[in-house]
Order: sequence, then C-alpha cells, then structure tokens
Amino acid sequence: MMDKLHVAVLMGGWSAERDVSLMSGADIADALESLGHRVSRVDMDRNVAEVLAGLRPDIVFNALHGTPGEDGTVQGMLDIMGIKYTHSGIATSVVAIDKELTKRTLSAHGIRVPGGEIVASKSLYQADPMPRPYVLKPVNEGSSVGVAIITDEGNYGNPISRDARGPWQEFERLLAEPFIRGRELTVAVLGERALAVTELRPKSGFYDYDAKYTDGLTDHVCPAEIPSAIRDAAMATALRAHQILGCRGCSRSDFRWDDEKGEEGLYLLEVNTQPGMTPLSLVPEQGKYIGLSYAELVQSILEEAL
Repeated sequence: MMDKLHVAVLMGGWSAERDVSLMSGADIADALESLGHRVSRVDMDRNVAEVLAGLRPDIVFNALHGTPGEDGTVQGMLDIMGIKYTHSGIATSVVAIDKELTKRTLSAHGIRVPGGEIVASKSLYQADPMPRPYVLKPVNEGSSVGVAIITDEGNYGNPISRDARGPWQEFERLLAEPFIRGRELTVAVLGERALAVTELRPKSGFYDYDAKYTDGLTDHVCPAEIPSAIRDAAMATALRAHQILGCRGCSRSDFRWDDEKGEEGLYLLEVNTQPGMTPLSLVPEQGKYIGLSYAELVQSILEEAL
C-alpha cells in the first residue's frame, strides 16, 4: 500500500483553461484527501517556485491545462527544483502541446492524421488556405479553445472578414486542416492501457469549449456504439501515440471518424497530456466504465509518477 504523502495540487494558472483547471484541481485534491494524503492546494501564480519551495511537497499533482502547465515550462521548473510530478515530462509536453509537431511526429510513425499547414492569420483576409470546409485552430491551445470551422454557409465571410470574431483575432498563426466529416471519438490511456472509446455528440454545433464543460450540451456515449474494428483501431492508435510521444500517467487522444470510409476514415487529431479531471471530463468517465473509481484513478496517476 502506498505511503501517505504530502501532495501539492497545482491548478489554475493564467491560460485560457484556468477555470477548468481549478475544477479539475479541486476534485483531485478532494480525492487525495479521501485517500489519506496531506494536500496543499496551489493556485499557480508567478511566484509558484517560491511557494513550492516553502511547501516542500513529496510530489506535485499537475492539474494545470494549457500553457505554461502543459507545454514543458512547469515541467522544466519542477525538474530543476528536483520535485517529482504527475503526467508527462518536459520533452513530451513540448511536442504534444504543439499540434503541428505532434502531427509530424505521429505521421512519421504511420499514424493517420489530417493534412494541414500553418498559416498567418492576416493571410485569411485575402484568401482561404485550402478548399472549404476546413478547420482553423491555435497551434498550442487545448480544450477546443479558439477552434473555428470555416464553411461556405458560415457567417465569417468569404474571404474571412477582419471584423468576424474568431481565432484570427487572437493568434498570429493558426493551424489549418481539412474538415473531416463524421463522428467525434476519444480514448483515454492510463499507464500502458487504453481504457475505452467514447463518442461525443454535441446537441448543437461542434464539440467546442462550451460543449466540453457545460452540463447537458454534449451526450457522452461510453462505450461508443461503433464497430469493434473501429473500437480496436482507435484504442490501439491512442496507446501507440501515447508511447511514441513518451507520455506518462494519463493521456487522451481525440479522433474524427468518417464512418463512410471504415478504418481508412479514422484520423487522430491530437493528444492531450493533461486531460481534464472535472465531473464532466472523459477520463474519469472511462475509468468508471472499466471499474475505477475517481479516487482510484487519481491514485493510479500518482503511483506512476513515483
């Protein structure tokens, strides 16, 4: 049985995903306390190194989402300080937060990913970078922050209007990808095991930030009602991506599946090295499906970090 530890739960921060991180961190901290661990809740600010040096925890449970908690910055700081921490290390985090780097790394190993290119946001006001429909997304944000689907029927204009609200107003560069019709699937990996496949069915629009974190806006179908061959392919691909990138602890891979094309229509979109742990989050849901309570899931992530 694991010794009782002093765990600092690092949450909050200043990314676009701050609120989600605070929710994840609060639930993680409660679970750790229910397991008998001593917990320090740390809402990260610019003095985080000083705070952690004063606390002297046995380990940090990294509940941050987005930058700088998911991009290698915090990981590098903790490495320098000699503090153990959950989830992926610095090299994996640097690659996985960058959607273009992830795409290149995984495609080199034969994993099917959408085509795409990095575009200057201001170029969108002159012409589309590829035929519509296509997707624009920030290169290094998570939780579908700043994602826009550009269609002929959309209200962004053609070409995109400078006045239209969208990620081009917030980011200098964006990743443009062909839009893949079909269904949204996701697979969590814990350690060396893919847990399950969930299908996400937004009740309107697509699976954006609001749909992810607002109760009632998206139906989660777990296990997904898909052919066994697609289930097995998605789980095997998620585990392989986890291993190729060198992920540790828990990750979650997101897919689009064009169900008119069978296995050839399954595309991996991105790998999340710090997946959400809120009551609406997908990893706890898949853990529950395979018989892991929320506290047991948290304990498993902690144990791997040690």
